[in-house]
Amino acid sequence: MDLLKQFGLNWKNKNFSAGDSTVLLAVSGGSDSMVMASLFLQSKIKFAVAHCNFQLRGAEADKDEDLVRDWCSQNNLAFYNTRFDTKQISADWKKGTQETARILRYEWLELTRIENSCSKIATAHHANDNIETLLMNLFKGTGISGMHGIPEKNGFIIRPLLFAQKEDIAEYAKANNIPFREDASNATDAYLRNAVRLHIMPVVKQCFPNAVQNVSESIERFAQAEVLYKKAIEQERKKLTEQRGQDIFIPIRKLRLRNPLETICYELFAPYGFSSAQLPHIIALMDAESGHLISSATHHIIRNRDFLVLTHIKTEETGLIIIEGAPCKIETGKYHFTFSIGPKPRAIPAANDIACIDMKGIEFPIILRKWKTGDYFYPLGMGMKKKKLSNFFIDTKVPIHEKEQTWVLECNKRIAWLAGMRLDERFKIKPHTEQVLTVTIFNR
Repeated sequence: MDLLKQFGLNWKNKNFSAGDSTVLLAVSGGSDSMVMASLFLQSKIKFAVAHCNFQLRGAEADKDEDLVRDWCSQNNLAFYNTRFDTKQISADWKKGTQETARILRYEWLELTRIENSCSKIATAHHANDNIETLLMNLFKGTGISGMHGIPEKNGFIIRPLLFAQKEDIAEYAKANNIPFREDASNATDAYLRNAVRLHIMPVVKQCFPNAVQNVSESIERFAQAEVLYKKAIEQERKKLTEQRGQDIFIPIRKLRLRNPLETICYELFAPYGFSSAQLPHIIALMDAESGHLISSATHHIIRNRDFLVLTHIKTEETGLIIIEGAPCKIETGKYHFTFSIGPKPRAIPAANDIACIDMKGIEFPIILRKWKTGDYFYPLGMGMKKKKLSNFFIDTKVPIHEKEQTWVLECNKRIAWLAGMRLDERFKIKPHTEQVLTVTIFNR
C-alpha cells in the first residue's frame, strides 16, 4: 500500500479528523514536513502552513523559508511565518539552542493556531523519530513514562506520520517530485538525536532489519500498559495515604507489605520532588528512629513512630518553588497555595483567588515564583493581547507593597496565572477540556 493510502487510513483510524476546521501544519522545508503537507493536499484536508526561521544557518535558513512560502503560493495555501534570534534568546534563557528553539516553536505555533482559528497543529514526526526518542529515554532512565515514545495526540498537537518510516517518506518524496531542502546540520552528530540517528540506529538496523516496525508496535503496547500502571499506582496511593490537615501519613507496616516496594515508594513520593536516587534512603527510613527525615526541595518525609509523614517545607524566604506534581500545598511568607487535579468543574469559579487551568497546557515540573521585571502574559479576556506585568499592575492600580508580594505560576517559560489576579488566556478552560489543575491562594 502506498504512503498516501496509508496516510488516509491512519487519519481515519486514529480519529484525527478536524471536520471543516483548518489544521495548522508545522513545515520546516525538509523532506518529512514537505511530504506531510503534500499528503494533506492530496487528501483534501483543509490546512494552513506555519514556518519558523530560527536564523541559525544564515542564507540556508532563508532559502528554506522561501521554498515553503513559494510552495504555499503555488497551491493557494495560507502561509504564516516568523523569525527568532535563537542564539540570543538561548543565551538570555541560559538554555541549549535546541531546547530554546523547541520552546519558541511550540509557543509560536499555539499562538498562531489560536489567532487563526485552527483546530489542530500537525508536526511531521515519523516512526524513526519515535524509536530514537524511546532509545534516548531508555538510556536516560526515564522509567515507564518514557517508553511510550512521542504521543500521537497531545492537546492540540497531532502527529499523523508516526506510522510511517523514514525510508517510505523519502521514497514518496522522490516518486512524486516533492520539493524539499536538506538541513546540513542533520549530517553532524553535534546534537544528541543526530548522534543516536547516525551512530546507533544503523547498527540496530543491521542486526535487526525490522527493528523500526517491531519497536513501533511495542511502543503502542507500552502506552497501553502505562495506562494500567497508572491506575494501579493510584489504587495503591488511596490504600496507603491518609490526609491529616496539611500532612500525609503513610503507615509503615502497610507499606512494608506492598510489592514491588521500590516502585510503589518511588511513585508515592516522586510527585513531591523526591528522586530515584533517594529511593534507598526512603526505604531505609522505615527502620530509622523517630525524628529522622529526608528532604526534597519542597517536602520532608519524617519517620514519626509508626508512620512516614509527608509534610511541606515552609518557604517564607524563597522566591522560587519547583512543583513536581499535584496534589500539594505550599506556604510562602504571606500566602498559602494548594494544588489539585480533577475533572472539569460544571461552573468555573469567578473568584480571583482560584485558578482553574486546562491540564493540556501543563507539563510538570511547574514553577511558583515572585514576579520580575520583563515578565509578560496574555490576560484572560483581552483577546490574546500581550501585556507586561508592570503595566498590568499600573492599569489595575495594584499598590506597591502588594506588587512586591505578587507570585506567578509558570509552565515552560509561560506565565499561566498571575496569582490572585488574572489567569493567562492560553491556559483557560475550553469546551473540550477534561482535566483541570485547580490552584488556590490564601492570605495567611
